[in-house]
Amino acid sequence: MIPTPFYLIDEARLLENMRKIAALREASGAKALLALKCFATWSAFDIMRPYMDGTTSSSLYELRLGREKFGKETHAYSVAWSDREIDEACGYADKIIFNTTGQLRRFAAQSAGIRRGVRLNPRFSTSGFDLADPARPFSRLGEWDIAKLLDVAELISGVMIHYNCENRDFALFDAQLGRIERDFAPLLERLDWVSLGGGIHFTGENYPIEELAARLRAFSDRFGVQVYLEPGEASITQSTTLEVSVLDLLENDKQIAIVDSSIEAHMLDLLIYRESAKLPQEGDFPYQIAGKSCLAGDIFGEARFAAPLQVGDRISVRDAAGYTMVKKNWFNGVAMPSIAIRRADGTVELIREFTYEDYTSSLS
Repeated sequence: MIPTPFYLIDEARLLENMRKIAALREASGAKALLALKCFATWSAFDIMRPYMDGTTSSSLYELRLGREKFGKETHAYSVAWSDREIDEACGYADKIIFNTTGQLRRFAAQSAGIRRGVRLNPRFSTSGFDLADPARPFSRLGEWDIAKLLDVAELISGVMIHYNCENRDFALFDAQLGRIERDFAPLLERLDWVSLGGGIHFTGENYPIEELAARLRAFSDRFGVQVYLEPGEASITQSTTLEVSVLDLLENDKQIAIVDSSIEAHMLDLLIYRESAKLPQEGDFPYQIAGKSCLAGDIFGEARFAAPLQVGDRISVRDAAGYTMVKKNWFNGVAMPSIAIRRADGTVELIREFTYEDYTSSLS
């Protein structure tokens, strides 16, 4: 038994997502790049590589990781590249995507040897959170002025448009892509490739993948472009659990179970977006599941169990791959979860443990 806490990646569940991605690629002609900002656990890349075309990144370090650990096609994006980064970034990238036309012009000479793009902001999105909305007022994420974009058309071969966020609604995707076609047709007609970013939840249950494939192919055919998708959450959804154990039990108007993990340290998005973890919900015994850090709001959420909990009981937090391992931190010095993979044959392989030395080496 691996000591908790640990992230448990289920190879069989991950492969279910990969096969859906492969089917969409085949039917649509689109290419799929793993969004490393969501999931960068490179020990799983051998599982994913046969089904995807490469990686897309948001920083120099992600870019280098994608090139060295995943291989295949490598897209490089950053909200702002620095002078000391640009040469190295161009050395790793197949395509480099600038956030603004100002950055494109500034680094035109350094990037002349690879394909270039600009982030296009359509000024709408599917995000329900202002914090994550790329089309929020005064957004700094990309260019929206068609005249400004046409003015640099000779310098670029494509654009990246990231505006979906956990979008499970194909009809909404279809309508919004139609707006992009109408608003930016003069630019799209001059390009070789278009990335439609991530956030399309096409590996979710009952998503109409065939309709999405047909829509993507129609877009590609209309403008003569290679379409890219950047699935992050869609790549790894429902593939991983965070395994934790009960350390203590108490009652304060409700039953509370303290576990050997922390949302502040190990599932930070729950805290940022004020969401609850996906916990067991079957049984007559309710508990609030709380983390062990000193943060008062370190609470995973409400759960229900078939029997009263005991110290030492293990709890599985579902859907714990996306934006977890890439964001985990050493708050309070809480022990970092190990990483394990349950192979398709049922065996569990411990990939990495984190020690006190990892904690001290992250500081100075």
